[in-house]
Amino acid sequence: MTIESNQSIIDLFKNANQEQIFKYFDELNLDEQNSLIKQLSKIENPSNLIKTVAKAIKYSQQNSEENDIFTQLPNEQTASTLDLDDEVLLNWSNLGFEAISKGEVAILLMAGGQGTRLGSSDPKGCFNINLPSSKSLFEIQAEKIIKIEKLTQSKYNLSTKPEIMWYIMTSGPTRESTEKFFKLNNYFNLNSKQIKFFNQGTLPCFNLSGDKILLNSKNSICESPDGNGGLYKALLENKIIDDLNSKKIKHIHMYCVDNSLVKVADPIFLGFAIDKKFDLATKVVRKRDSSESVGLIVLNDKLKRPCVIEYSEISKELSEKIDPKDSSLLFLRAANIVNHYYSVDLLTKMIPKWIKSQEFLPFHIAKKKIPCINLKTNQFQKPTEPNGIKLEQFIFDVFPSIELSKFGCLEVDRNEEFSPLKNADGAKNDTPTTCKLHYLKRGTKWIIENGGILENKDDLIEVMPLTSYSGEGLEFVKGQKFKNGDII
Repeated sequence: MTIESNQSIIDLFKNANQEQIFKYFDELNLDEQNSLIKQLSKIENPSNLIKTVAKAIKYSQQNSEENDIFTQLPNEQTASTLDLDDEVLLNWSNLGFEAISKGEVAILLMAGGQGTRLGSSDPKGCFNINLPSSKSLFEIQAEKIIKIEKLTQSKYNLSTKPEIMWYIMTSGPTRESTEKFFKLNNYFNLNSKQIKFFNQGTLPCFNLSGDKILLNSKNSICESPDGNGGLYKALLENKIIDDLNSKKIKHIHMYCVDNSLVKVADPIFLGFAIDKKFDLATKVVRKRDSSESVGLIVLNDKLKRPCVIEYSEISKELSEKIDPKDSSLLFLRAANIVNHYYSVDLLTKMIPKWIKSQEFLPFHIAKKKIPCINLKTNQFQKPTEPNGIKLEQFIFDVFPSIELSKFGCLEVDRNEEFSPLKNADGAKNDTPTTCKLHYLKRGTKWIIENGGILENKDDLIEVMPLTSYSGEGLEFVKGQKFKNGDII
């Protein structure tokens, strides 16, 4: 960078009233100065950014919409694997397998999070939930991919196993360690060329009033990932959309790394979307109870469009409302598990529009404890109370831009498909222990359904992903005895 270009960037930020960034600039050496300028150069218009923060703060203070506009999605847009005919499930499964066999399916994994709440600085996908096999979440998911590829090869008598592209979105703090983990584990026996890593974006962190960018050090500003809604911009800027189209991929299955029970590239889910000609579809599980802290997939009856209503936005009355058609069910129960289908056509057409306007992807604020330089003491501090704002976008904010006829919602069995790793052991739910328990209970259920015998009724057996994708192919266990901790 030239002195002139450096100065122009400095002027941009000073004109945006961000003089604090340069408090220590004169005492930095040339490399440190250039490092700061390089970081700042990624922000095109700091004045607009400050306005964006002000807008996000105002947006967060608005009252949520009246709850009476939220209702169930129409029957035409929904289905449940809990009560579907086997014939329908088989048809959807066949459509999904067919798309995989043609090379039309890719997997999109959101893996930008660290296991900080679990007491680990490693990427969450590296976490071992203490299964008897000691497999990490990444390994479990990689082996699911291999298994579904092998099932497809066998189903169509293909001479070679189809390869499903696996696009993995990391973040600045997790990219290097994620790639290193994959290399150390020989990509879990996948072809390294079918895996593509890319980073989600970052945004500066601000003070609580939102008018000043915080300093991480004397030569760097504080930044944080831009939320799961940053996925869309990352797909465009990292040319993933171009790659999908060049490979003639038509269907995307997207999920989050922390779901220990996820069915990666699930043929039934793919077939559901393909059969119904949906552009965007989502998997949901039945809400555990009225107080579960989970977003809900609903219909905005005023707009006649799908949307997500956060648990903090729903009234107690609506959250506890009973379904008039079935008194055993909640009226709004479709819990969002961030497990989506996208058509590549939709992403190609809509992402440029989504990321261009905050109408589609508004910024939200999160008040956080952000380690930063205290400008009064000139010392680095780790606050004990929230001292700043992080900006983030939510992946589901684009849902209302989808025509209702092009949006689908598939309810699946929580016990079969959803057990997220969110909290350290000691919490009530979503811990390594609950993930392990749910994983082993699912495998043990498959063993019993296929005639396997447990030495003791409470024994738990691990079924490896390479052995069975979804309970199939386990006829060989019939009559065999298994004990706690066995691995199949």
